Amino acid sequence: MLRIDRHIFIHFDYILPLLLVPIIFMSYFLVNELHPVLASKQLVYFSIGLVTFVFFFLLPIRKLLWLIPLFYWLNIALLVSVQFFGVSKLGAKRWLEIPFFNFTIQPSEIMKISFILMLGYLIVNNPPDKEKGYGVVRFIKLSIYILIPFFLILIQPDLGTALILLIMGFGILFVIGVNYKVWLTILLLLSVAAPLIYSSLQDYQKKRINDFIGEKPSYHVRQSIIAIGSGGLNGQEESEATQSHLKFLPIATSDFIFAFYVERFGFWGGVILIVIYGLIILHLLTILIYMKGDYLTQVVASSLAFLFFLYSSVNIAMTIGYAPVVGLPLPLFSYGGSSFITFIILLGIWENLLTFRHDTLYDAIKYGD
Repeated sequence: MLRIDRHIFIHFDYILPLLLVPIIFMSYFLVNELHPVLASKQLVYFSIGLVTFVFFFLLPIRKLLWLIPLFYWLNIALLVSVQFFGVSKLGAKRWLEIPFFNFTIQPSEIMKISFILMLGYLIVNNPPDKEKGYGVVRFIKLSIYILIPFFLILIQPDLGTALILLIMGFGILFVIGVNYKVWLTILLLLSVAAPLIYSSLQDYQKKRINDFIGEKPSYHVRQSIIAIGSGGLNGQEESEATQSHLKFLPIATSDFIFAFYVERFGFWGGVILIVIYGLIILHLLTILIYMKGDYLTQVVASSLAFLFFLYSSVNIAMTIGYAPVVGLPLPLFSYGGSSFITFIILLGIWENLLTFRHDTLYDAIKYGD
């Protein structure tokens, strides 16, 4: 029988779940309104998410740090195997099929978790200088662990996820501390290499960028802007939300769910949703300040803050024509299982590290008969 000490509930972060629950419930409401079948599948994702959250929350992560490199390199092997055994969908080879189960997994989603934990593991074992931060040599060593999955995901091709890992990885190092001279050198190199980077992009990726900087937005973005505009200040009734219900708005339950949401709940509804995401990010960054010296918790907190910021800002920006359409979901709001489960696992890890941040608290979980 599992017995949990009451002190666990004292250190648990209750604010984050209170901010996330309304997002999850509203997501189900919108998906169910358009596609009840998808809503039923989403309930399955919610159930799996709850189980995985509890599992990772109760897992003694700090005592299993030695397993993190194995987990990381196993995911690297999965990314490599995608190139040889991967399943292609819509011109991209990003999935592996599980034999005999007619089920596919996306290693790039799993990579986000092992990627974050690996950076935390490396930083815990090689912390930066308190005054100068990481120098060039140690920065390069850490960068290798960032760039390997970046390139493996980029060639799938999946530019969106690859850039998320890249920005998040170096963002973590920025938060932890790197000598400013290193950053100045990187900015100089990027400015020189920008034309070469653009020329190496896939044709469809260049088209997205050209559509973004062109005078007229793409068809998808135009329909999204129409949906947002039709919502007005207070939104439309279900029967009057014609952009979404008459299928003018593409991918209304996933990539463009923010436009669907604003069509239904208007400008003020959109503001409330953006404020909630802002509070989530601010809350994570605030706790980050109080966790100085606990590098593993800092890495996970900053990773979550970066992920919520990047996913939400890019998704919302692309629905109004201020960013290229890259297929990034709105965190815990867009329909889909892979991204939802990934975020839930990271939240379970975050709550675990915060709740059990003193090693002695692990003794509070005991397995009896």
